[in-house]
Order: sequence, then C-alpha cells, then structure tokens
Amino acid sequence: MDPDRAPTWDHDFARRSPMFAPLVSLADKLPAIGWPNTEILNHLADESGRRIVNARGQRLRFVPPPGPVSGVSFETGTFLRSEVPVRSIDWHDLLNALVWITFPTAKAALNARHYETMASEPDGVRSPVRDALTHFDEDGMIVLSTDPTLTGLLRRFEWKELFWRRRAEVRRHLRFLPFGHALYEKALRPFVGMTGKALLFDVSPALIGQSMEAQRAFADRVTALHVLDAQRLLQPRELQPVPVLGIPGWWPDNEDGGFYDDVDYFRPGRAAGAVDRGDAGS
Repeated sequence: MDPDRAPTWDHDFARRSPMFAPLVSLADKLPAIGWPNTEILNHLADESGRRIVNARGQRLRFVPPPGPVSGVSFETGTFLRSEVPVRSIDWHDLLNALVWITFPTAKAALNARHYETMASEPDGVRSPVRDALTHFDEDGMIVLSTDPTLTGLLRRFEWKELFWRRRAEVRRHLRFLPFGHALYEKALRPFVGMTGKALLFDVSPALIGQSMEAQRAFADRVTALHVLDAQRLLQPRELQPVPVLGIPGWWPDNEDGGFYDDVDYFRPGRAAGAVDRGDAGS
C-alpha cells in the first residue's frame, strides 16, 4: 500500500460517536500509535475473557490474508480452519476483527450458516438466504426494546413519531447496538443515507437497566440463536431498515424535528408483517 494513501490510525475513533458503544471498551485497549496487527488482535481476543471460537469449537485466530491462489473462500477458511484474514492498515478488516471479539457467538453462527448455505447452493447460484446473512454481517444492527408500541412504530417506518415525538421514550426503552463491520466503517465518517439492517428483540426492562457489557452479552446470544434458526433470515427483507442518523443522540442534526422530514432518508414503510419478529425475554 502506498504510504501516502494509507488511512490514518485514530486510537480514539470509538470515543468520537455513541455508535461505537459496543466496541469502545475493546478499542481503548488498542495501541495509541501504529495500526494494530494480527498479533495484537489475537492478544486482545485471548485476554477478553470470552469464548472466541468458530462454530466447530476451534479457537479463532486472526491471520494475514492468504495469497490470491489459495482457493479457499473467506467463510470456508473461518469455518474449517478457524482463521479470519485481516489486511494490514485496513479499517474494514480491523472492525470485522473487533466485532468478532465483541459478538463472538453471533459471528460464529453467521459463519456456520454461510458455510452450510454455500454448500447447498448449485454452482454459480447465490441464494436469498446468503444475501440476508451478508446484509446483516455487513450492515447489521441489534435492537433491544421493552416497549412493543415503540417497536411497532419502528416496524411501520413511522420515523418522526418514533425518533422525534417519542424520543424521550426511545432513550428509556430502546437500545441500538450496531453489529455490521461495514456499518461501523461508515460510522467513522457518517453520512445521511447510512442505514442499519436490524434484528428486533423484545426484552425485559431489567436488561435495559444493565450495563453495556450485559446488553452486549445478551444480544450476542439471542442473535446467534436467531441466525441459527433455519426458518429465519430466508431473505434480506426480514431485516428491519433503521436510518442510523435518526437515532436520538447519534447525530447533531436530529435535534431539529425538520431533519426527519427528508423522505429520501426517512422513507415511508412497506407492507406490514414483512419483518421477522424476535421475542427474547431477559
């Protein structure tokens, strides 16, 4: 990579936006100077106290990318070898590694379902299931809600009612946890148009009152169960779009109600019942 065009390392990136809340405690342990390499990422994984393995129970390792003639796909290498390639000086791959450490059970479930789906597809055919898995892996978000009324507004795309008129209730009753590493990469330079592809789970008020670490661990488990259910994520349409910059407190412009009048971003809803529902309890 040309040094003059390489992205600049920013140790404080996760402190610059509430979008990075699930990653911030981990990101704080990255080196202050110089890009993290695979050795540092493996050390963070080992010291995390979490069981970071692939779906076959093999300890996960971050490795340099294989050569162009390796013949092994990303998902296959992770499932069979428990190796996740990480390019040097690359935000996309670094954030993917951080998501693996943060949501290891859900990531392993996604990888397993990817691998199984790929094995069942005819040559040259990409199924809607794999599209749904990819959308969530790249731009996914996990929404935890204690108020079915607010969840209903979200499902019906009633953005101004939800995020503006009911914003105090949103802060009390909903938690938005970004999951997709591409969504995190976009959060480095947010723009109107960035959208999460969410799974929604109804939970108890007790969980919402707990720490981010407790919410992260719960979200990791319940998302993995959802992903592994062969009757779910059959098509991308099951994922609920969420205009990320509309979430209260996540973007300065949404302190003005007029921000939500942009129908190109806050689009009207689709047919009711199109989005799969998650009930998780506490």
